[in-house]
Amino acid sequence: MSGPDGKKYLHSMTGLQSVEYTKESVEALLQRNEKADLLRIATAGSVDDGKSTLIGRLLYEAKGIFEDQLASIRDYSRTHSRGEFDYSLVTDGLKAEREQGITIDVAYRYFSTPKRRFIIADTPGHEQYTRNMATGASTAQLALILVDAVNGVGVQTRRHAFISSLLGIRHLVLAVNKMDLVGYEESVFEKIVAVCRLFADKLPVDSLHFIPLSALQGDNVVEKSDRMPWYKGAPLLDYLENVVVLGERNLRDFRFPVQRVVWTGKTFRGYAGTIASGVVRAGDEIFVLPSGVTSRVKRIAAWDVDKQYAFAPQAVVVELEDDVDISRGDMIARPKNLPTLTDEVEASLVWMNEKPLRPGGTYLFKHCSRYVKGTVTALKYRLDPRDLHRKEAEEFRLNEIGRAFVSFVKPLYADEYRDNAATGAFIVVDPVSNLTVGAGMIERCMTHLSINTEGAEKQKEAKTFWLPLDTPEEEIEHILHEHRPVMRLDWEDLEKGLNADLSEAQVDEKIRRIHHVCELGNASGVSVILLCFPFPPDERFRKQLGENPWFGDIS
Repeated sequence: MSGPDGKKYLHSMTGLQSVEYTKESVEALLQRNEKADLLRIATAGSVDDGKSTLIGRLLYEAKGIFEDQLASIRDYSRTHSRGEFDYSLVTDGLKAEREQGITIDVAYRYFSTPKRRFIIADTPGHEQYTRNMATGASTAQLALILVDAVNGVGVQTRRHAFISSLLGIRHLVLAVNKMDLVGYEESVFEKIVAVCRLFADKLPVDSLHFIPLSALQGDNVVEKSDRMPWYKGAPLLDYLENVVVLGERNLRDFRFPVQRVVWTGKTFRGYAGTIASGVVRAGDEIFVLPSGVTSRVKRIAAWDVDKQYAFAPQAVVVELEDDVDISRGDMIARPKNLPTLTDEVEASLVWMNEKPLRPGGTYLFKHCSRYVKGTVTALKYRLDPRDLHRKEAEEFRLNEIGRAFVSFVKPLYADEYRDNAATGAFIVVDPVSNLTVGAGMIERCMTHLSINTEGAEKQKEAKTFWLPLDTPEEEIEHILHEHRPVMRLDWEDLEKGLNADLSEAQVDEKIRRIHHVCELGNASGVSVILLCFPFPPDERFRKQLGENPWFGDIS
C-alpha cells in the first residue's frame, strides 16, 4: 500500500513498516516471522488495574496497530473526552465494554518484534467473568498479572495467580501498574512485592518476576523509565522478548483424539484431529482405543501437502495401512505408551456456574473429543483465594476452586494434568442447559483399568443383583461402587410403570419382563440391582432365566 509520503509500505503483524515493496523484502519478512519464537501471554488482575491500557500501550509502542485502527481510536477518544489517545480501546472492542469501562470477553491480539512473536489474551478482571479468565489462560505459557499500586493486592489478583498456576502456567510476571499515581515510590513497590510473595511462593511456578510501571505514561513498558532509577531490571517488553519458556509442550507421549472420519469412498479413509501431545511419523506403529487394534501410519496429510511427521498441536489427517473401524471419540496412541484407562479421578475444579456444585450432581464431561456422563461423588476441599488455605466445603459456588472426586459412566483415556495438559483436562457441561459450568484438571487417576493390548478393553462383567428388602445400605453402596455403571430397579417403581397393566397373579409375566430389562442392561455392559422384590429368586425364576450368560450370579 502507499503511505502519505508516497512510499510503499508493508502490512504485517508489526504494523506499518517503511520498506520497499519488493519480492525479496516480503520473503525476508515472512522468513523472519516464521523463525521467530512464539510466546502466548494471558493478562489478569482486578478491575481497573489497567490491563487493557497496558496492552494497548505495548501494541502501540511496538507498532502492532494498523493506521485505520489508530485513527478510529483517536476519533473515539476525542468524542468521548478520553484525551488524545485511549490505549485501552485497542483491546476493549465490545460495545458493552466501552460503555461500562470493563473487559468482559477475552480479546486476543497478535504482534511481533525482531526477537519474538506474541499472542496476548486480555482476560476480564471482574469476579463475575472469572470463567473467561480461565479460558484465556488455558493455552498461555506466561501470565501477566497486574496489581494497582494505589489499591494494592486484591482477592482477584490471588485468584488469577492461582488459576494460572492451576492451568499449568509456570511463568508469572506481576506488573505493579499506576506507579505515577504514587509518585514512583520504591517503598510502595517493595511493599506490594512482599505481599505478593507471601502467596505466590506457594504456587508451583518456575519463575516469578516483578516490574514497576505506568501503562498510561509508558514508564518501563517498552523503554526503561528515568523516573524509577531504583529499578535495575529490564522493561516489560524486553523481559517478554528474552524470558526462557521451555518444556511446557509434551512431545513424548503421542495422543491423537479422533474428531472426524474423512472418507472419500473406496480411495481414501483418514482420521482427522488435533494432536494433543507427542510426535507421529509415517510408518509408526499405532494402537487404537478402545478397540485395541494395531496398525501403522501410512500417510500424514495437512491441508494439501503430505508430511513425514507431525507434532502437537498440529491439526492433521492420519491414514493407516489397515482398514480399521475408528470413530469420533476414539484415541490413537502408541502400543507401548498408552494413557491411563480410568473411571474415577481426583481433580481440581474451577466452578463457573451460579448454581452451586454439590456432591451427587450428574454432568457431561467433555474430555478431548468425547462426551462422557459422570457424577461428582465428593468434594475434598475448597481453596480460600485470600490465603490459599484448604477449607471444608459442602458445595462449590461461582468462581470457587477446589478438589473433588469424579466418577464416570465410561472410562476415560487420560493422563494426569502435570504430565499432559491436553489429556489431563476436561470441561463440565450441564446436561439440561448444555452450558459449560466448570473446568477440571486431573490430579490423580483413582482407578487404573487394564487395557487388552491384544484386542478390546477388559471390562468388568456386567451382573444382576437380586437384593432383599433388608439388604444393608453398605452392601448396596459397595455394588454401586464396584460394578459401575449400575442401574437400580425398585419393585414399586416397576409396578407403577413396566408392570402397571398386570395383575398381582401374573407373576410369570412380571418376571419375564424384568428379566428382559436386565438382559438388555447387562448386554450393554450395565449391571442391575433388583431391590425390595416381594418374592425370592426361586427355582421358577432361575428356570425362567435358563442359561443366559449375561445375567451373571444372583446374590
